[in-house]
Amino acid sequence: MLTTMAVAVAIALVAFGAFMTVRLQTQASLDASLVDRAKAVAATVRESEVGGTSYNVPNWLLGASDFRLFEVTSDGLVWSADRAGSPNFGTPEIDVAAGRSDQAIRTITQDGARYRAVTWPMEGDNGRAIVIVQSLAPQERVLKRLGLVMLLLGGAGVVGAGLAGWAVARSGLRPVRRLTRAAEDIARTEDLRPIEAPGSNDEIARLATAFNQMLTALAASRDRQRQLVADAGHELRTPLTSLRTNLDLLEQATSGGLEIPPDARKELLADVQAQIEELTTLIGDLVELGREESLTHVVEPVDIAEVVARALVRVRRRAPEVHFEVDTDQWWVTGEAAALERAVLNLLDNAAKWSPSGGTVTVTLSAGVLRVVDEGPGISDEDLPHVFDRFWRSPESRGMPGSGLGLSIVHQIAVRHSGRVEAGRAPGGGAMLTLRVPGKVSPD
Repeated sequence: MLTTMAVAVAIALVAFGAFMTVRLQTQASLDASLVDRAKAVAATVRESEVGGTSYNVPNWLLGASDFRLFEVTSDGLVWSADRAGSPNFGTPEIDVAAGRSDQAIRTITQDGARYRAVTWPMEGDNGRAIVIVQSLAPQERVLKRLGLVMLLLGGAGVVGAGLAGWAVARSGLRPVRRLTRAAEDIARTEDLRPIEAPGSNDEIARLATAFNQMLTALAASRDRQRQLVADAGHELRTPLTSLRTNLDLLEQATSGGLEIPPDARKELLADVQAQIEELTTLIGDLVELGREESLTHVVEPVDIAEVVARALVRVRRRAPEVHFEVDTDQWWVTGEAAALERAVLNLLDNAAKWSPSGGTVTVTLSAGVLRVVDEGPGISDEDLPHVFDRFWRSPESRGMPGSGLGLSIVHQIAVRHSGRVEAGRAPGGGAMLTLRVPGKVSPD
């Protein structure tokens, strides 16, 4: 419809412009021809005058041509060369005869017919003028035929443009309809397999490619969710099984009247408490990783040096046997203070866990780069690509406490703050974890 309307407007404008151009050009040519004839007639009549009363006018001026000849006086008298009556001349023609106007060109109407009249003064101050009149009927017939031809051709052009626009739109929207049906099938079946994209490199092909990329991202997200549920179930099974075993043992001892030695009972309760704490930590980590965004964002300027200081207080309580060497400069970041402290705490906890008793963990913060280096066995080349994967634990860490989510949380928090975290080997052989978050040296 839009194409048809645009073509119709364009054809109408072109046809109107062409019609008016032909009309004006035809009228201008007619006026020029009539003026030339009027000049010639005025000279012929003047030269043929004999005694002031007789005229020797050639036959081609009297009726053999397609125009009529008149003489108008300043008194309003009209003489017809062919004695066949005259149109209703008026003031413009009389003014030319009287010398008040140089010439007059106008369209006059008589008995429903339209004529073009040119008035030219005769030479000398004699109060007379020559009027040549030509019918506009031939010109009007030509213009009517031209208008009819333009109307028919324009109408055919509009119809043709409409059919062509319909065909192009139908052909162009066919891939869109296929995409629509594919989207409806995906919504109904939840089958996220990519759809077939057209081979051409047009907008529809780009749309299909983008749609397939979206399906790939959705499929990957769904796979990650399934993997998260599977891994979470696997990680939760171990502490739950241990907790259930310990509780069953306590219940059997209580209901069966068996006496458990105080040391064994204390150890059993401590194990239950440790399993509950592990479950609490694991569930908190799962909630942190499972939700797309934090429930509450409190964004404010945060000094990473202060965050490191607060995290060190907590880590020293957990690992009193590890020594920490700290060298930090101010580095202000706009972000979430609690999330950043969680990331730094996880890095320090990981270093303390792998450091031997009496070992040293080196913490440096310079120009927005936080490095945590331990004196543990380091990270093997095979394990480096998986350090920040969810629930991934190296074979050496399977016997240590933890869920394999700490460094994944660090990676997620770093990305959320437009930063990144990297893992590598320290020059001394231990692990070196580096956290980079964009910021500045002062809060202003």
